Amino acid sequence: MNLSFWERNQWFDNLDAIIIGSGIVGLSTAIHILESNPHHKVLILEKGILPQGGSTKNAGFACFGSLSELIHDLDSHSPAEVIDMVRLRWEGLNSMRTLLGDEQMGYECHGGYELFLEQDLTLFNNCLGHLENINKLLLSVFNAPAFVEQDTPFDFGNVHHHCFFNPFEGQIDTGKMMDALIKKAVGLGAHILTGMNVNKTSTDGKVYLQNDFEIQGKKIIVATNGFANQLLNVSVEPARAQVLITHKIENLAIKGTFHMDEGYYYFRNINDRILFGGGRQLDLKGETTSEFGLNTLIQENLSKLLKSVILPQTPFEIDDSWSGIMGVGNQKTPLIKTFSDQLYCGVRLGGMGVAIGNLVGKKLAEKINL
Repeated sequence: MNLSFWERNQWFDNLDAIIIGSGIVGLSTAIHILESNPHHKVLILEKGILPQGGSTKNAGFACFGSLSELIHDLDSHSPAEVIDMVRLRWEGLNSMRTLLGDEQMGYECHGGYELFLEQDLTLFNNCLGHLENINKLLLSVFNAPAFVEQDTPFDFGNVHHHCFFNPFEGQIDTGKMMDALIKKAVGLGAHILTGMNVNKTSTDGKVYLQNDFEIQGKKIIVATNGFANQLLNVSVEPARAQVLITHKIENLAIKGTFHMDEGYYYFRNINDRILFGGGRQLDLKGETTSEFGLNTLIQENLSKLLKSVILPQTPFEIDDSWSGIMGVGNQKTPLIKTFSDQLYCGVRLGGMGVAIGNLVGKKLAEKINL
């Protein structure tokens, strides 16, 4: 790179922290570093023109897991681990709201519903059988029942007449939230450079970009989530998620966040539209990829469910479709790891970046101890 004295001096020299990834975790880490150390020099490197991955591409769910998801989690996690996961997500959501303010992130709380297709009677009955136990487990988190059985609202089609509702789940405007995070980080003094494709990192505080351009920092933080295994030896796999959104629908009555099939499907209202995502279970191998793109099988399935279940009596048109990349692993807890005194990571958010990203950033800022 052909850099002038001014460019090196302003952006690349004497860096206290280099953060790779300008998503929720990367921006939150910068914010928490600079709130404690306002004179530190923090550089955030982003390979895209906007944050890649899932931070600006998610569905905007301020959630902590549906009833069937949490029951499934108990197959691979202890009850104490599940409680800790939910507490982390709930505290994380509230910390993000405190950091930015509800208006700045477009936060609304209409509650969350778990619906069951008519053929999913076995899953519904399993949830009903575990309802009391799950509520007891989570009582210390919410100080009230997390889930209640109720009549299914909004005239959905081909679903069971009962569903499970939780009053604590909300929704955000993902664009507003990310814009507010960027403005806060920059306002505190962080520098964000886009189009910076990092090739590798080292344990002695070096970051190598295109053409082996080298940057030195006192601390390096990898916050690339689904892309983490491209830079570090970590147990994180990319997981692509498919999303679509309708054109505006006149007199749309549906309001809230909705889950189906152990959380593999999810939809919500946004500005008189329906945003619908999921279906990864239809092609897990194909969706274990770090490449953005649309999966025809999944997109067709989403369109079919949109017509038969979500809007059976309402004409609609699909406005747009896109994909995002999450980071998952064999554990649902985030991976916050120290590789050396100069190299760290905060990744594997398991599709819960909105909920836990800010707290992961805070933990990273505390861990690097600048």
